[in-house]
This record gives sequence, C-alpha cells and structure tokens, in this order.
Amino acid sequence: MSNAVKHMAQEAVKSRVKVVWEYARAIILAVILALFIRTFAVQAYEIPSGSMLNTLQVGDHILVNKFVYGIKVPLTDKYIVQGKGPKRGDIIVFEYPIDPSKDFIKRVIGVGGDTIQIINKRILVNGQPLEERYSRFTDQVILPANVQPRDNLGPLVVPPGKLFVMGDNRDESYDSRFWGFVDQSKVKGKAFIIYWSWDNRGLGVRWSRLLNMVD
Repeated sequence: MSNAVKHMAQEAVKSRVKVVWEYARAIILAVILALFIRTFAVQAYEIPSGSMLNTLQVGDHILVNKFVYGIKVPLTDKYIVQGKGPKRGDIIVFEYPIDPSKDFIKRVIGVGGDTIQIINKRILVNGQPLEERYSRFTDQVILPANVQPRDNLGPLVVPPGKLFVMGDNRDESYDSRFWGFVDQSKVKGKAFIIYWSWDNRGLGVRWSRLLNMVD
C-alpha cells in the first residue's frame, strides 16, 4: 500500500472518529442539561387520580417549578438557597409523608402558625371562612368528627415548618385531614402549567387544556 493510500485511510479514520466524538459530545451535553433542569428547575408529573378535580384532571401532565421555593442540594432536603415557602392557595408536589417513595399533589390550605378548622365542610383559617372558587363537593352527606375528619375537624394549629394541604375534590381526597401535616422540606415544587392532557376514557387529547396555567 502506497504512502498516499495509507494517508487517505488514516484521514478517513480520523474523520469518522471526529464525527462520532461530535455526536457523543452533543449527547453528553444534552443529558447533563436535562439532568440539571430536572434536578434544579422543572420536572414533569402526570395526574393519576381525581383528588384535584376540577382544577386538575386525570391524565393532565403538568410542569412543576422546583426552584420557586429555593434550590436544594441534589438528593437531599437541604437548601443551597432558600426562598419564601409555599403560601396558601399554592398547588404543590411533595413526598407523601406515609410513603416517601410516592409523590402527592394538593393545595396549601394552611401554613405554619395558622389555625385550621372545618365545620360542616366549610374551612376556617384563623377564624375566618376561606374563600374558595376551586373546591368541589360530590357528597351532600355531612359526616361528624367522631366518624371521620372529612367534613368536621379541629381547630388545630399548623406547626412551624409544616403545611396543611387538601385536594380540591374535597369529598374524594385523601389529604392532611386524614394523615396530618406536610414537612415543608419535603415539598418538591409548585405546579404552574399543563403541557399535555390525555383523556383515558375518551381516548383523545384535551386540546383546550394544553398550556393552561395551574392555579
């Protein structure tokens, strides 16, 4: 084989290696960027149940702002930078206190220091009726507190660093009324937009829900 042919072969190999490296570098950078965004900025979640009806439908896919309450050290509950905590009315994703392997999504009803009371399905926060445009009730029966806390509860005071949360679908939500408070450090972020919605029953896209803000 002549030197010229050898040189051409070597150049071809170098060219292929360069192309492979360029693709590999692009993929590595894309993975790093995706992991960074997922860890610190935004994460996607799917709504699996009807506890937040009518605000969130089963099959809604939402994006959660992970840095709105601060930036955490990856895989820990410690903050690098801590912002203001969740406020009443925020819809948050958090670790389910009974089983931390599961994520729940609910609305914040009370923050640390608030006094919460439920009287015949009506919520009082610090003695004042909570004005709600989002709550939904499906059962006209009112259960007494000695039966279960769904419709009558408290008064109870939310401890510092804790949250009292409830689903908007009040009669069909398993929430703080039943299992207690959420530790603020276990909050993963605030829901802010529906980016996709699939109706499992109708087997179709809910086009009208796409890009709706969550509030």
